[in-house]
Amino acid sequence: MTKKITYSLLVCIISLGAFFSAYCILDRKDAPLSEQPTVIENETEKEAAKKPRPDSIPAMAEMDFEGDTLQLGRVLDDNGSYTRHFVTYRSEGLVISGIMNIPKGQGPFPVVFLNHGYVAPEDYSNGQYFRREQDFFARNGYAVFQSDYRGYGSSDPDPDEDIRPRSGYVEDVLNAISAVKKAGLPSVDTENVFMLGHSMGGGVTLNIMVTKPEIAQAYALLAPINADYRVNFEKWVKTDNDFDGIAEKFYARYGTYEEAPETWESFSAKNYFDRITSPVMLHQGTLDRDVPVEWSRGLMSDLEKAGKDITYHEYPGEGHTLYAAQDMFMRRTLDFFNGNLK
Repeated sequence: MTKKITYSLLVCIISLGAFFSAYCILDRKDAPLSEQPTVIENETEKEAAKKPRPDSIPAMAEMDFEGDTLQLGRVLDDNGSYTRHFVTYRSEGLVISGIMNIPKGQGPFPVVFLNHGYVAPEDYSNGQYFRREQDFFARNGYAVFQSDYRGYGSSDPDPDEDIRPRSGYVEDVLNAISAVKKAGLPSVDTENVFMLGHSMGGGVTLNIMVTKPEIAQAYALLAPINADYRVNFEKWVKTDNDFDGIAEKFYARYGTYEEAPETWESFSAKNYFDRITSPVMLHQGTLDRDVPVEWSRGLMSDLEKAGKDITYHEYPGEGHTLYAAQDMFMRRTLDFFNGNLK
């Protein structure tokens, strides 16, 4: 009797097992393939991880800058040496203003792009800053172009620019070069492009040097901000009332350095000096209260270690704008540019 009960139970268990197995097999066609979306999602995440962070130097290096629609507007000055124009052009969907000095006489003339430093936008007017340099280079046979940058002068605003790591200004200068080239001005030799940046504009120039290094024949820097973005952020954004609240917005978008060190490092030109291909001239006053002389000395040393062509000039007793040594600085820069003409 016991054997019969055991045998009957075994038959029942086997039958139930077969039933549930058949049910599962038949029902699988309606079951969601839970693993497949996970694989696809993971692959998508991997692809996204490979892409450079927006606003980073690697991301900008992959961009094509197609600025266009250069308009020579009203004449601001017309003297015996050059004509000064109000200009506009398009940059990443924005209309950007600036000035352009075009020498008189037989061209075409090489062109120097001047990248201005920080001024509160409400205190800035079209073509302000670099007025001595604008005049000097134009009188010495160079077309001169200075972008006001987005949010400055008569340019369209960019509400995000204070949050971004000044990448919009880099875009504006690179698009200015594109716009000048596309304009085909017979008086401008776009095969000979040079660049000079001061202070924040020196930082813009540093980023251009490692983003699109071939864009200029030679680069000059006057008291540039630090090539380490974190140093600049700590010095100005976190402490300057002009940027009140910007630090928290920056953290919300990009993370703190502790949360996202790789992102922060990707904003810093110092990590990409190997990309530089053109000669560099660096000018620095020893009594500069805005940009410590140690920064430029360190920059010179880092460029030398990277095997780059760097010429360094230090001006004892001079401040941020090299007031007394202005003529020497401009003459040295002119000779430097002339020595690198094609």
